[in-house]
Amino acid sequence: MHRNVRQQKILEIISSKEIDTQEELCSELNKLNFNVTQATISRDIKELKLYKISGTTKKYKYSCLESDDDSVRGKMKILFRECVQTINHANNLIVIKTMRGNGSTAGIFVDSLQLKEIVGSIAGDDTLLIIVDSNENTQLIADRLKEYI
Repeated sequence: MHRNVRQQKILEIISSKEIDTQEELCSELNKLNFNVTQATISRDIKELKLYKISGTTKKYKYSCLESDDDSVRGKMKILFRECVQTINHANNLIVIKTMRGNGSTAGIFVDSLQLKEIVGSIAGDDTLLIIVDSNENTQLIADRLKEYI
């Protein structure tokens, strides 16, 4: 099956069920005759920009940042605010320290802002490194990000 069809099915699954692991998502797709591996699911999750939020029946569930649901965007702001510990900068670099396991969560939120001054970012376990296009814009971006916390 084509990637687009599979990814659309993933979005349908996570909107109707609380899926909290890649293995569980893989199992659901295999039940629907999509022959997928965990590696394929991992790539799909990255391409679809899925992230985990608190579930109702499970501890976490996958959600999509690109959702039209304003509550999802609101939840991302809350997650960012709750997981960020510090925001510091030097030259054209911004370093965001987060609680353990939340570097990528902070990165997803920052990427969703689509700030033209941000050249790119790299997320680790508890750190997000942001590269800004100039030293002059670094303070501006750092201040803007601090507004969310």
